[in-house]
Amino acid sequence: MSSRAPTQTAEDRLDLDACAREPIHIPGAIQPDGLLFVIEPENRTVVQRAISDIRILREHDDPLGERVDAVLGGSLRSLSGELDDNLKAPTYLGVVTIQSGGSPVPYHATAHGADGMIVLELEEAGAEEPGSVEAIYPVIRGFFGELERSGDVIALCELAAREVRRLTGWDRVLVYRFDRDWNGTVIAEDGNDVLPSYLDLRFPASDIPAQARDLYRRNRLRLISSADYDPVPIEPVLNPLTGRPIDLSLAALRSVAPVHLQYMRNMGTGASMSISLLRDGQLWGLISCHNRDPLRVPYHVRTACDFIGQILSLQIDAKEHATRAELRVARRSIQARLLTRMSAADDFLSELTADAEELVALTDSAGAAVLHAGQCLLIGSTPPREQVLKLAAMLGASGRPDEFHTDSLAAVMPWAETIKDTASGVLAVSISQLHDSYIIWFRPEVIQTVQWGGDPNKPTAPNLSPRTSFDAWKQTVRLRSASWRGIDVEAAMELRAAIVDIVLRSAEEMADLNQQLIRSNKELEAFSYSVSHDLRAPFRHIIGYAELLTASASEKLDEQERRYAATIMESARSAGTLVDSLLSFSQMGRATVNRIPVELNRLVSEAKQQLEMEQQGRRVEWTIAPLPTVDADPIMLRLVFQNLFSNALKFTRDRDTARIEVGCERQGHEYVFFVRDNGCGFDMAYAGKLFGVFQRLHHADEFEGTGIGLANVRRILERHEGRTWAEGVLGEGATIYFTLPVRQGEANHGGSETDTAG
Repeated sequence: MSSRAPTQTAEDRLDLDACAREPIHIPGAIQPDGLLFVIEPENRTVVQRAISDIRILREHDDPLGERVDAVLGGSLRSLSGELDDNLKAPTYLGVVTIQSGGSPVPYHATAHGADGMIVLELEEAGAEEPGSVEAIYPVIRGFFGELERSGDVIALCELAAREVRRLTGWDRVLVYRFDRDWNGTVIAEDGNDVLPSYLDLRFPASDIPAQARDLYRRNRLRLISSADYDPVPIEPVLNPLTGRPIDLSLAALRSVAPVHLQYMRNMGTGASMSISLLRDGQLWGLISCHNRDPLRVPYHVRTACDFIGQILSLQIDAKEHATRAELRVARRSIQARLLTRMSAADDFLSELTADAEELVALTDSAGAAVLHAGQCLLIGSTPPREQVLKLAAMLGASGRPDEFHTDSLAAVMPWAETIKDTASGVLAVSISQLHDSYIIWFRPEVIQTVQWGGDPNKPTAPNLSPRTSFDAWKQTVRLRSASWRGIDVEAAMELRAAIVDIVLRSAEEMADLNQQLIRSNKELEAFSYSVSHDLRAPFRHIIGYAELLTASASEKLDEQERRYAATIMESARSAGTLVDSLLSFSQMGRATVNRIPVELNRLVSEAKQQLEMEQQGRRVEWTIAPLPTVDADPIMLRLVFQNLFSNALKFTRDRDTARIEVGCERQGHEYVFFVRDNGCGFDMAYAGKLFGVFQRLHHADEFEGTGIGLANVRRILERHEGRTWAEGVLGEGATIYFTLPVRQGEANHGGSETDTAG
């Protein structure tokens, strides 16, 4: 077999981009460590072949076009029955002996299916190599015993590197883990100091292009026993049945790209072997083996190394799954506490932000912001409020994604470099389908020093060779936070789903409750109207017949009987007044509000004049400030002032001079009005009862009334989008407040006027 280095011309040297594009799964050649036959499965005829040892062709007829059981002097007859194009993975068929140079040479036989063909590989066996995997099992048994004692992934990888080197004798064995951008970092290493250490160095993704990574995923072990081999061509180049080169993705003897061999030489390695580490079917990393000089690893030793790689992959998967499970349990425990508080609260967002540590711990962040319904609540370490609002606006402008995360916000939004100390990393989830409502978590910049195996940014000359320097090259990484893990994004999305569910459920419950209230109110109004209307006539009849009875039988009634009749009439009149008030209250809820511009000073003057009879014989001092024009129903608003003035006059009747003041102050988008008196006042402990129907704070013997006037006031103002409340001091007076919306473009007002009626 030849070991002569191929002559490399300038045309043969490929740049890295060309390597990335090269169809490396169909190289059209094999490494010179054996033989390869492409067999048509129906007739078992050889249609392509590659033979590294020319002596075999001198000693035997060319196998092309021959049935497999007849080629090479019938050496492969024992394999014929086991060849099957349905073999999805390379299958070991045993050892066959082929005459070469007058001597029998043993070969390991493996076969697999490709392109509808059978690919049979024969790899020369060494004279002193183990005869089976079982023969080297005692050597690897200790590895399995130590696996259970390894505490974490790094320890597992260190153990695997040490064991593979012990089995194979490589100068350096390292474990290489990929990050999400397919850069690789050496996380474990075992060596004999013949080759330099690469521990903790990072290698750029361009060192292993995407198509190479795909081959690593599909074919777990690859050996290059010499970086200076001459490839053995497959003849013919194109399969005569398919018209294409044969796919060698799963072939152990597959030749590699010239640029990769040059890469090995630049690295100072004469041989290499890689064992793929897979997790959930995806490439997680590699066990990468290097030797300064060419080195062949026997088939069964490689099989044992492949077995170690599979066990290591399972252990890595188990360790990482356990770590994720622990984190997931902790995060869901936090989420459960947050949701428990939110579900029981009227304002669920206030409960969400009540415990700052819980919300930021959910995604392992430094700070968070909650934006909803015009609020922007900041927790922990966050950018200023205006910058958070700017970020939310840009998220909204991008289409309001359900989830957005980055560990380099400045790379996405250059203006964010100014907030790198609090928000180099951002994780945001939308909590509304209609509005720009978000929960946003923040992570600060983490300045890192990364050691690369050579400068990853240094350009390579076109049409030359891959980089030649693998010395440690330090790079300072800025404007990046710690990376968001899948568990962080998962926790944020689960919280989002729960919040959206709470919001929708609350909205549905509120809508249902509103419908029930509307129906109940209509039923109550109809009932009260019907009852009050139907009761008016009976009470009038009671009063009328009692008066007739008193008039016709007055001479026959004694004093006590006349008192009974008077009590009947007075009670009927009081009941009639209550019914009239109830009817008025019911009508107020059913009447249409006809809004027009109303000059309040004129309306107040009219309401005051209608109460002239109640002021006769008394000294009443009125102070009425200039009042604005509002949009309101004048009839309803006049009733408001009549009720308030009537109460003020009633509760000041024991004062020598009754003082009643009407004023107004503009506050934002509403006017706040007040009617103040110096009457008997009330205890603020009972202020909540003041506007209720038939609620009275004084005995009927002290002050007459039905207790429905202020209830009417509140109902009228609520229908005008206004509010009502009261303040009082027992024995000193009371103030009734109410609000009305400001008209569009209404100016402020000021001043007051004072007049006295006596």
